[in-house]
Amino acid sequence: MPTDNSRLDALPELLAGRRLAVLTGAGISTDSGIPDYRGPDSPPRNPMTFQQFIGDPAFRRHYWARNHIGWRYMDSSRPNQGHRAVAALERTGRAVGVITQNVDLLHTKAGARNVIDLHGTYAQVRCLSCQRLISRTTLAERLEEANPGFAETVAAATGVEIAPDADAVIESTAHFRVVDCAVCGGLLKPDIVYFGESVPKERVARAYSLVDQADALLVAGSSLTVMSGLRFVRHAAKTGKPIAIVNRGTTRGDEYADLKLEVGCAEALSALVEYDSYSATKSSA
Repeated sequence: MPTDNSRLDALPELLAGRRLAVLTGAGISTDSGIPDYRGPDSPPRNPMTFQQFIGDPAFRRHYWARNHIGWRYMDSSRPNQGHRAVAALERTGRAVGVITQNVDLLHTKAGARNVIDLHGTYAQVRCLSCQRLISRTTLAERLEEANPGFAETVAAATGVEIAPDADAVIESTAHFRVVDCAVCGGLLKPDIVYFGESVPKERVARAYSLVDQADALLVAGSSLTVMSGLRFVRHAAKTGKPIAIVNRGTTRGDEYADLKLEVGCAEALSALVEYDSYSATKSSA
């Protein structure tokens, strides 16, 4: 596996003339103020599992209290240069679309149209009984009615540290009141794939199809630690497609990569867009 930590021009050289499927992880969103899970400078994180969420009311209360704070910060986050570069690659037809492991909606906010939110998004909530979907804004209103002033009190007392899954790092949640589905009384859960859950089969099939439509796979900002992303790298390798990985630190997919760049996502993706723009201008001159 060739690795070059400095030559940004190696990326457009490898991918020249190829339509790309783009796979992104938390590392592309760090420049938007959303921390990643496994970056070199990231603190240890222990995301709640699906079994903890459904099996223990205390875990569930703790989660919703933290999410009641954290989702607002994720909702107000804005795309960075890396997200805008991916959207630009799609607009020019260079990229067939993006598969993202992130739940932050920043690719969509940046203007990308063919986005597969592999793990769902922070913006919807599902009832586990009747499967009804509601917006996170609607749930926020109900939680605020049940816990008046909670968000403002916590922010004023402790400040807020945000985790990558729209969770806020706070400790005092014992008095928070959880609300259930307004239709059937069932448990409400963010429409996000938790650790211990499987990505819906239809979503996985669409992601495989996107990789199959492309001539190469570009991974940006993912350690590929979990199989939900790594399987697409393995699939691309099995079908003989060139693979480029841009990520600070090692990934589980490095052995499959034709190129590994340990640079920032915004820097590498912007360089690719600039190269394409220069090549288009030169060819039309």
